Amino acid sequence: MRKGASSQQMFREEIREFFFKEGLIHYDETPCSRFSLKDDLTNDVWTQFRKRARIPVDMDAHVALENLHLLKDGQMTHAGAWLLAGDIRKFTTSADTACALFMGTDKVRILDRRGFDRDVYSMIYEVVAYILSKINIEYIIKHVKREERPELPEEALREAVVNALAHRDYRSTANVQIYIFKDRVEIVSPGGLPAGMTEADLGIKSIPRNPLLFGMLFRMEAVEQIGSGIKRIRSLCREYGVAEPRIEVSEHWFTVIFPRPTGQDESQASGEAGRLETISIPSLSQVCPKSVPSDLAEMIMRALTSPVDMLTLMALAGHTNRTRFRKTVLQPLIDTDLMELTIPDKPRSSKQRYRLTELGQELLIRQGKEQS
Repeated sequence: MRKGASSQQMFREEIREFFFKEGLIHYDETPCSRFSLKDDLTNDVWTQFRKRARIPVDMDAHVALENLHLLKDGQMTHAGAWLLAGDIRKFTTSADTACALFMGTDKVRILDRRGFDRDVYSMIYEVVAYILSKINIEYIIKHVKREERPELPEEALREAVVNALAHRDYRSTANVQIYIFKDRVEIVSPGGLPAGMTEADLGIKSIPRNPLLFGMLFRMEAVEQIGSGIKRIRSLCREYGVAEPRIEVSEHWFTVIFPRPTGQDESQASGEAGRLETISIPSLSQVCPKSVPSDLAEMIMRALTSPVDMLTLMALAGHTNRTRFRKTVLQPLIDTDLMELTIPDKPRSSKQRYRLTELGQELLIRQGKEQS
C-alpha cells in the first residue's frame, strides 16, 4: 500500500479489509461457520423458507440451497444463515434490529422499545408493523368500505426497511436502528455507501453491498424492483402527498428520515405509546346496505347492546324464514362491517350470537346525536 513516498507491504487482515471495502469480496457470500446443517436446518425452518423462495416441494433442501448459491462446499453462506435463522444473532451478533419510540423530538425520554432478531425476511415485516403501530392511522369510510390510511406510506417505509437490512454492513458491530419521534421517523443502517457509489448516484443506480442476500429477497418478493429503492421511496411519498424523506450519509452510517405530517396528536407527547387514530364517520343511511332499510338496520343494531341470537333478531324484525333473513338482512349488515359473529369460524353454530362492530357503535352514537 502506497503511503507518502514509500510503499509498505500489507498484512493479511489489511488485505482482507481492503477487498471488502472495494467490493471485491461480499460478506454475505462468505461461509458461516456457526451454521450447522444438522441442527439449524430443521424441517420447520426449511418448509417456511421453501414457501417464501418458491422452491418445489419435492426438491432436496441441499440441492436447492446449492442451486441458489446459499450453500457452498457443504457450508452455509452468511446470506443463507440470515434467511434461515431462528435468532439471527446466533450467526451475526449485531444483525438484529432495534426500534424505539421517543417522547418529543429528541432521545431524552423513551416511551417504548422493541428488538427484532428473527430471519431477515421476517424482520422486514415485523419492523414495518411496529412502525405502523406507533404512527397515526386515519380510518376513512367510503360507502361500505373502511380504509386505513397511515400518515406515512406503508410501501415507502417497507422499501426503506428493506434497504436498511439488505444493504447494511453486516461486519459492523452496530445494528439497524429505527427511531420514531413526534416529528419524524428515522431508519438508520450501519455501513455508509457501498464502494463505487456517491450521494449523487442515489436514486439513479444501485450497487448492493450484499448481492446474494438482495437477490434472494427479490426472489422472495420482499423487494419490489431491483435498483429502484431510493427513487421508489421518493415517488411513493410524492404520490401519497407527504414530504419526501431526507437522506443523510456518512462514512459509517446511512439514514433515511421521513418527516411526519404536522399537527400530530398531543397524546403521544404526553406519554401515550399506542396507536393514534382519526376517524371519519358518515351517517348510518350512507353505510347501510341497499337490501336493508335504514330504520330496520337501526332497530337491529340498537338491540345488540349485548350479543343476541338470530331467533331474537328475527322476532324483532318480524321475519319467519331463517334462510331469507340471514341472506337479506344479517349477511349484508356483516358485509358492511356494522355487525359481526361471535363465533366467526362456525357461522351455523347453535351458540352463535351477533354483536355490533366498532364501526356500528360509532354510527349509532352519531345517529343518536343527529336525532337529538
